[in-house]
Amino acid sequence: MKPLIILTGPTAVGKTALSIRLAKAIGGEIISADSMQVYRRMDIGSAKITKEEMMGIPHHLIDVLEPDEEFNVTVFQKLAKAAVEEIYSRGNIPIVAGGTGFYIQALLNDIDFTENGEDTSIRDELEALAKEKGAEYLHGMLLAIDPESAEQIHANNKKRVIRAIEYYRQTGERISEHNKRERQKESPYDFLYYVVNTDRDILYQRIDQRVDEMMKQGLVEEVKELKDSGCTRDMVSMQGLGYKEILDHLQGECTLSDAVYLLKRDTRHFAKRQITWFKRERDVKWLNLPDFNNDMDKVLETMIQEINETYGLEKKEQWK
Repeated sequence: MKPLIILTGPTAVGKTALSIRLAKAIGGEIISADSMQVYRRMDIGSAKITKEEMMGIPHHLIDVLEPDEEFNVTVFQKLAKAAVEEIYSRGNIPIVAGGTGFYIQALLNDIDFTENGEDTSIRDELEALAKEKGAEYLHGMLLAIDPESAEQIHANNKKRVIRAIEYYRQTGERISEHNKRERQKESPYDFLYYVVNTDRDILYQRIDQRVDEMMKQGLVEEVKELKDSGCTRDMVSMQGLGYKEILDHLQGECTLSDAVYLLKRDTRHFAKRQITWFKRERDVKWLNLPDFNNDMDKVLETMIQEINETYGLEKKEQWK
């Protein structure tokens, strides 16, 4: 099996800078596992890495879609698999860096997302119901048939809520059971799965600082330009953190200070959910920054040593 490195963790923990240093040290290329950085013209709110920050390291799945295009786990899996093979062809190591745990899991375990036929009648019915009665009503339907999925999927994530109900109606099986079975599959990769984390107080402080920095960089202007170009709240891209809150403000639904408060609060909640997700994953190696006295040099050194011991980097030519 060929090597694959996962470098993930909650938002704002410092994954991006660490992934660049790691790639430089081991001859790696980075595949973004982020649901927002894939979109062009959505730079500030997604905390997108800049060309300068990339330091010459090839990055994949960044700036590949327009905001009106749909991006989901199936699209990610297809693009990421292609990127992995391209990286191997150059004799380099793919480093999957980002915080979307479901995307990482889909690639790592080669989860099957085969649709059940072309019949969209159930989906159409549920989408109409969502418009009529709202996201919370739909989430309540999911709670009644699949409590485990309802706990894992936020009510605002209507697409995943609808998919879970649709799957149950089509197959009679809870999608949580399907996903559990898929998670038990053996990975086609010889992987190392790192989760970077820190004390919650420090993480929340970093999140608040990041949001403040986004505001200074012009997040409101970025969202206004997207709005003026025709982007609407029902697009997948505009449901991302930072975009939906500021869009609500621009549409007069809340003050700017309220939007910033909600963005900080919801990002903290998101980080908490990310950590919960990674705690459920198998074969994860936790890199708790306080254990390294918050010294990223020591974190990097630990990773490089283990990667060298696991893969024997002098054999890289055999991966081509």
